[in-house]
Amino acid sequence: MLLALRPWTPLMPLHLLVGLALASAPFPPAAPAAHATSAPRHGIDRKDWNLPHRPLRIYGNTWYVGPYGLSSILVDTGRGLALFDGGLPASASVIEANIRTLGFRMRDVKWILNSHAHADHAGGIAALKRDSGAQVLASADGRREMALGGADRDDPQYGDTPGYPPVWDVRVVRDGEVVQLGGVAFTAHYTPGHTPGSTSWTWNSCADGRCLRMAYADSLTAIGAPGFRFSDHPDRVNAFRQAIATVADLPCDVLLTPHPDASGFWQRVARRPSGNAAAGLVDAAACSAYAATAAEGLNARLADERAGGGKDRLRP
Repeated sequence: MLLALRPWTPLMPLHLLVGLALASAPFPPAAPAAHATSAPRHGIDRKDWNLPHRPLRIYGNTWYVGPYGLSSILVDTGRGLALFDGGLPASASVIEANIRTLGFRMRDVKWILNSHAHADHAGGIAALKRDSGAQVLASADGRREMALGGADRDDPQYGDTPGYPPVWDVRVVRDGEVVQLGGVAFTAHYTPGHTPGSTSWTWNSCADGRCLRMAYADSLTAIGAPGFRFSDHPDRVNAFRQAIATVADLPCDVLLTPHPDASGFWQRVARRPSGNAAAGLVDAAACSAYAATAAEGLNARLADERAGGGKDRLRP
Protein backbone atom coordinates (compact mmCIF):
# COMPACT_ATOMS: atom_id res chain seq x y z
CA MET A 1 0.00 0.00 0.00
CA LEU A 2 1.22 3.52 -0.77
CA LEU A 3 2.06 5.73 2.16
CA ALA A 4 0.12 8.97 2.61
CA LEU A 5 1.72 11.76 0.66
CA ARG A 6 2.74 15.11 2.02
CA PRO A 7 1.77 18.12 -0.10
CA TRP A 8 4.08 18.37 -3.09
CA THR A 9 6.62 21.20 -3.00
CA PRO A 10 8.35 21.62 -6.36
CA LEU A 11 12.12 21.72 -6.52
CA MET A 12 12.00 24.27 -9.33
CA PRO A 13 12.33 27.99 -8.51
CA LEU A 14 9.40 30.22 -9.39
CA HIS A 15 11.29 32.10 -12.09
CA LEU A 16 11.25 28.93 -14.19
CA LEU A 17 7.50 28.46 -14.19
CA VAL A 18 6.89 30.40 -17.38
CA GLY A 19 9.38 28.21 -19.24
CA LEU A 20 7.86 25.10 -17.75
CA ALA A 21 4.41 26.12 -18.88
CA LEU A 22 5.77 26.10 -22.42
CA ALA A 23 7.43 22.74 -21.86
CA SER A 24 4.18 21.22 -20.61
CA ALA A 25 2.11 22.44 -23.54
CA PRO A 26 0.97 19.76 -25.98
CA PHE A 27 3.01 19.29 -29.13
CA PRO A 28 3.40 16.64 -31.81
CA PRO A 29 6.03 13.91 -31.47
CA ALA A 30 9.43 14.48 -33.00
CA ALA A 31 9.17 11.23 -34.93
CA PRO A 32 7.41 10.77 -38.29
CA ALA A 33 3.67 11.34 -38.07
CA ALA A 34 2.95 7.81 -39.23
CA HIS A 35 4.06 6.50 -35.86
CA ALA A 36 1.42 8.47 -33.98
CA THR A 37 -1.32 6.23 -35.33
CA SER A 38 0.55 2.93 -35.32
CA ALA A 39 -0.58 0.01 -33.20
CA PRO A 40 0.25 0.61 -29.51
CA ARG A 41 2.15 -2.68 -29.09
CA HIS A 42 5.73 -1.76 -29.97
CA GLY A 43 4.74 0.08 -33.13
CA ILE A 44 7.78 2.39 -33.06
CA ASP A 45 10.67 1.20 -35.24
CA ARG A 46 13.91 0.52 -33.42
CA LYS A 47 15.67 3.13 -35.54
CA ASP A 48 13.31 5.73 -34.04
CA TRP A 49 13.65 4.67 -30.42
CA ASN A 50 16.25 7.30 -29.58
CA LEU A 51 14.77 10.22 -31.52
CA PRO A 52 14.94 13.31 -29.28
CA HIS A 53 11.62 14.50 -27.91
CA ARG A 54 10.95 17.55 -25.79
CA PRO A 55 9.94 16.76 -22.19
CA LEU A 56 6.29 16.90 -21.29
CA ARG A 57 4.33 16.90 -18.09
CA ILE A 58 2.31 13.71 -17.70
CA TYR A 59 0.43 14.86 -14.61
CA GLY A 60 1.31 16.87 -11.53
CA ASN A 61 4.91 16.22 -10.54
CA THR A 62 5.45 13.45 -13.12
CA TRP A 63 7.19 14.14 -16.44
CA TYR A 64 8.21 12.25 -19.58
CA VAL A 65 11.90 13.00 -20.27
CA GLY A 66 12.93 10.10 -22.48
CA PRO A 67 13.46 9.94 -26.22
CA TYR A 68 10.45 9.27 -28.43
CA GLY A 69 10.55 5.49 -28.36
CA LEU A 70 11.88 4.67 -24.88
CA SER A 71 10.27 5.92 -21.69
CA SER A 72 12.19 7.71 -19.01
CA ILE A 73 9.92 9.10 -16.31
CA LEU A 74 10.90 11.90 -13.92
CA VAL A 75 9.14 12.59 -10.61
CA ASP A 76 9.79 15.74 -8.59
CA THR A 77 9.40 14.67 -4.96
CA GLY A 78 10.13 18.09 -3.48
CA ARG A 79 13.35 16.73 -1.95
CA GLY A 80 15.00 15.49 -5.11
CA LEU A 81 14.13 13.86 -8.40
CA ALA A 82 13.37 10.19 -9.01
CA LEU A 83 14.13 8.99 -12.55
CA PHE A 84 12.74 5.77 -13.98
CA ASP A 85 14.95 4.06 -16.59
CA GLY A 86 17.83 5.32 -18.69
CA GLY A 87 17.07 4.11 -22.20
CA LEU A 88 19.96 3.09 -24.46
CA PRO A 89 23.56 4.13 -23.75
CA ALA A 90 23.04 6.86 -26.36
CA SER A 91 19.84 7.99 -24.60
CA ALA A 92 21.62 9.43 -21.56
CA SER A 93 22.44 12.70 -23.32
CA VAL A 94 18.83 13.05 -24.53
CA ILE A 95 17.47 12.46 -21.04
CA GLU A 96 19.93 14.85 -19.43
CA ALA A 97 19.10 17.57 -21.95
CA ASN A 98 15.38 17.13 -21.20
CA ILE A 99 15.98 17.31 -17.46
CA ARG A 100 17.89 20.57 -17.92
CA THR A 101 15.17 21.92 -20.22
CA LEU A 102 12.76 21.58 -17.31
CA GLY A 103 15.04 23.79 -15.20
CA PHE A 104 16.49 21.00 -13.08
CA ARG A 105 20.15 20.14 -12.52
CA MET A 106 21.51 16.63 -12.87
CA ARG A 107 22.57 16.71 -9.24
CA ASP A 108 18.87 17.10 -8.35
CA VAL A 109 18.39 13.47 -9.46
CA LYS A 110 18.67 11.44 -6.25
CA TRP A 111 17.28 8.07 -7.37
CA ILE A 112 17.33 6.12 -10.62
CA LEU A 113 14.83 3.25 -10.56
CA ASN A 114 14.91 0.46 -13.14
CA SER A 115 12.13 -1.55 -14.73
CA HIS A 116 14.28 -4.24 -16.33
CA ALA A 117 17.94 -4.55 -17.15
CA HIS A 118 17.99 -4.72 -20.95
CA ALA A 119 20.13 -2.30 -22.92
CA ASP A 120 17.14 -0.24 -24.07
CA HIS A 121 16.10 0.61 -20.50
CA ALA A 122 19.29 0.28 -18.43
CA GLY A 123 21.88 1.13 -21.07
CA GLY A 124 22.10 4.80 -20.11
CA ILE A 125 21.98 4.31 -16.34
CA ALA A 126 25.74 4.15 -15.76
CA ALA A 127 26.23 7.56 -17.41
CA LEU A 128 23.20 9.07 -15.67
CA LYS A 129 24.45 7.75 -12.32
CA ARG A 130 27.93 9.17 -12.98
CA ASP A 131 26.60 12.58 -13.98
CA SER A 132 24.11 12.91 -11.12
CA GLY A 133 25.60 10.93 -8.25
CA ALA A 134 22.18 9.27 -7.86
CA GLN A 135 21.50 6.00 -6.08
CA VAL A 136 20.23 3.26 -8.42
CA LEU A 137 17.36 1.08 -7.16
CA ALA A 138 16.27 -2.26 -8.60
CA SER A 139 15.11 -5.74 -7.69
CA ALA A 140 17.60 -8.33 -6.45
CA ASP A 141 17.82 -9.99 -9.87
CA GLY A 142 17.89 -6.59 -11.53
CA ARG A 143 20.98 -5.66 -9.54
CA ARG A 144 22.76 -8.81 -10.75
CA GLU A 145 21.69 -8.21 -14.35
CA MET A 146 22.92 -4.60 -14.34
CA ALA A 147 26.26 -5.58 -12.82
CA LEU A 148 26.65 -7.97 -15.77
CA GLY A 149 25.84 -5.26 -18.28
CA GLY A 150 22.82 -7.27 -19.39
CA ALA A 151 24.76 -10.49 -20.03
CA ASP A 152 22.67 -12.57 -17.63
CA ARG A 153 22.41 -16.26 -18.49
CA ASP A 154 19.04 -16.44 -16.73
CA ASP A 155 17.54 -13.90 -19.14
CA PRO A 156 15.31 -15.57 -21.79
CA GLN A 157 16.97 -13.29 -24.34
CA TYR A 158 20.53 -14.06 -23.23
CA GLY A 159 22.88 -13.96 -26.20
CA ASP A 160 20.39 -12.08 -28.36
CA THR A 161 20.51 -8.63 -26.77
CA PRO A 162 23.31 -6.03 -26.78
CA GLY A 163 25.41 -5.34 -23.73
CA TYR A 164 25.90 -1.99 -22.04
CA PRO A 165 28.14 -0.36 -19.41
CA PRO A 166 27.71 -2.26 -16.12
CA VAL A 167 26.01 -0.52 -13.22
CA TRP A 168 27.42 -1.02 -9.74
CA ASP A 169 26.35 -0.08 -6.22
CA VAL A 170 22.67 -0.79 -6.81
CA ARG A 171 20.30 -0.67 -3.85
CA VAL A 172 17.98 -3.68 -3.76
CA VAL A 173 14.30 -2.96 -3.19
CA ARG A 174 12.22 -5.92 -2.04
CA ASP A 175 8.97 -7.01 -3.61
CA GLY A 176 6.20 -4.86 -2.14
CA GLU A 177 8.64 -2.52 -0.43
CA VAL A 178 7.67 1.15 -0.19
CA VAL A 179 10.54 3.62 -0.51
CA GLN A 180 10.08 7.31 0.25
CA LEU A 181 11.85 10.27 -1.32
CA GLY A 182 10.61 13.68 -0.27
CA GLY A 183 6.83 13.74 -0.47
CA VAL A 184 6.42 10.71 -2.71
CA ALA A 185 6.21 7.03 -1.79
CA PHE A 186 7.14 4.51 -4.47
CA THR A 187 6.13 0.85 -4.29
CA ALA A 188 8.12 -1.90 -6.02
CA HIS A 189 6.17 -4.81 -7.50
CA TYR A 190 8.25 -7.73 -8.73
CA THR A 191 6.90 -8.80 -12.13
CA PRO A 192 9.42 -11.36 -13.50
CA GLY A 193 8.95 -12.91 -16.91
CA HIS A 194 10.29 -10.62 -19.60
CA THR A 195 13.48 -10.70 -17.51
CA PRO A 196 14.11 -12.33 -14.12
CA GLY A 197 14.45 -8.92 -12.44
CA SER A 198 11.50 -7.16 -14.04
CA THR A 199 9.88 -4.68 -11.66
CA SER A 200 6.80 -2.48 -11.90
CA TRP A 201 6.45 0.68 -9.82
CA THR A 202 3.52 2.68 -8.48
CA TRP A 203 3.15 6.09 -6.83
CA ASN A 204 0.67 8.96 -6.54
CA SER A 205 0.88 12.21 -8.48
CA CYS A 206 -1.26 15.19 -7.51
CA ALA A 207 -2.38 18.43 -9.17
CA ASP A 208 -5.12 20.93 -8.38
CA GLY A 209 -6.35 18.90 -5.42
CA ARG A 210 -6.65 15.66 -7.40
CA CYS A 211 -4.30 12.72 -6.93
CA LEU A 212 -3.91 10.00 -9.55
CA ARG A 213 -2.42 6.55 -9.12
CA MET A 214 0.53 6.23 -11.50
CA ALA A 215 1.65 2.76 -12.61
CA TYR A 216 4.92 2.22 -14.46
CA ALA A 217 4.22 -1.37 -15.48
CA ASP A 218 7.17 -3.29 -16.84
CA SER A 219 7.25 -5.12 -20.17
CA LEU A 220 5.26 -8.35 -20.18
CA THR A 221 6.21 -9.73 -23.60
CA ALA A 222 7.29 -13.38 -23.73
CA ILE A 223 10.40 -13.06 -25.90
CA GLY A 224 13.33 -15.44 -26.00
CA ALA A 225 16.61 -15.86 -27.82
CA PRO A 226 16.66 -18.43 -30.64
CA GLY A 227 16.27 -21.85 -29.09
CA PHE A 228 14.81 -20.63 -25.80
CA ARG A 229 11.50 -22.24 -24.88
CA PHE A 230 9.43 -20.92 -22.01
CA SER A 231 7.60 -24.26 -21.93
CA ASP A 232 10.84 -25.94 -20.84
CA HIS A 233 10.74 -23.84 -17.65
CA PRO A 234 7.39 -24.32 -15.88
CA ASP A 235 8.55 -22.31 -12.87
CA ARG A 236 9.23 -19.34 -15.15
CA VAL A 237 5.83 -19.69 -16.75
CA ASN A 238 4.13 -19.77 -13.35
CA ALA A 239 6.09 -16.70 -12.24
CA PHE A 240 5.21 -14.96 -15.50
CA ARG A 241 1.51 -15.64 -14.99
CA GLN A 242 1.74 -14.30 -11.45
CA ALA A 243 3.49 -11.18 -12.76
CA ILE A 244 0.67 -10.62 -15.24
CA ALA A 245 -1.86 -10.98 -12.44
CA THR A 246 0.13 -8.52 -10.33
CA VAL A 247 0.05 -5.90 -13.09
CA ALA A 248 -3.68 -6.44 -13.59
CA ASP A 249 -4.22 -5.58 -9.92
CA LEU A 250 -1.92 -2.54 -9.67
CA PRO A 251 -3.36 0.74 -8.37
CA CYS A 252 -3.61 2.28 -11.79
CA ASP A 253 -5.27 5.47 -13.00
CA VAL A 254 -2.50 6.31 -15.48
CA LEU A 255 -0.57 3.47 -17.13
CA LEU A 256 3.01 4.09 -18.25
CA THR A 257 5.27 1.46 -19.82
CA PRO A 258 8.99 1.25 -20.70
CA HIS A 259 8.04 1.23 -24.39
CA PRO A 260 5.52 4.08 -24.63
CA ASP A 261 3.80 2.54 -27.62
CA ALA A 262 3.10 -0.65 -25.64
CA SER A 263 0.41 1.33 -23.79
CA GLY A 264 -0.58 3.75 -26.54
CA PHE A 265 1.05 6.64 -24.67
CA TRP A 266 1.48 9.01 -27.60
CA GLN A 267 -2.07 8.43 -28.80
CA ARG A 268 -3.38 9.25 -25.32
CA VAL A 269 -1.21 12.37 -25.08
CA ALA A 270 -2.59 13.54 -28.43
CA ARG A 271 -6.13 13.32 -27.01
CA ARG A 272 -5.42 15.63 -24.08
CA PRO A 273 -7.11 19.03 -24.22
CA SER A 274 -4.13 20.67 -22.46
CA GLY A 275 -0.61 19.84 -21.35
CA ASN A 276 -1.41 18.98 -17.73
CA ALA A 277 -4.90 17.57 -18.21
CA ALA A 278 -5.83 14.20 -16.80
CA ALA A 279 -8.37 13.69 -19.57
CA GLY A 280 -7.07 11.34 -22.22
CA LEU A 281 -4.57 9.71 -19.88
CA VAL A 282 -6.78 8.34 -17.14
CA ASP A 283 -8.08 4.82 -17.65
CA ALA A 284 -8.67 2.73 -14.54
CA ALA A 285 -8.94 -0.38 -16.72
CA ALA A 286 -5.63 0.19 -18.55
CA CYS A 287 -3.48 -2.06 -16.36
CA SER A 288 -5.93 -4.94 -16.52
CA ALA A 289 -6.19 -4.56 -20.32
CA TYR A 290 -2.38 -4.44 -20.62
CA ALA A 291 -2.16 -7.61 -18.53
CA ALA A 292 -4.86 -9.36 -20.57
CA THR A 293 -2.93 -8.64 -23.76
CA ALA A 294 0.21 -10.03 -22.14
CA ALA A 295 -1.62 -13.20 -21.10
CA GLU A 296 -2.77 -13.68 -24.67
CA GLY A 297 0.80 -13.22 -25.89
CA LEU A 298 2.21 -15.71 -23.40
CA ASN A 299 -0.44 -18.29 -24.27
CA ALA A 300 0.28 -17.80 -27.98
CA ARG A 301 4.00 -18.24 -27.36
CA LEU A 302 3.44 -21.47 -25.44
CA ALA A 303 1.10 -22.74 -28.15
CA ASP A 304 3.75 -22.01 -30.79
CA GLU A 305 6.31 -23.91 -28.77
CA ARG A 306 4.01 -26.90 -28.38
CA ALA A 307 3.51 -26.85 -32.15
CA GLY A 308 7.26 -26.96 -32.62
CA GLY A 309 7.74 -23.28 -33.31
CA GLY A 310 8.58 -20.71 -30.67
CA LYS A 311 9.34 -17.94 -33.14
CA ASP A 312 8.93 -14.52 -31.59
CA ARG A 313 5.61 -12.95 -32.42
CA LEU A 314 6.73 -9.60 -31.15
CA ARG A 315 10.02 -7.83 -30.77
CA PRO A 316 11.91 -6.01 -29.24
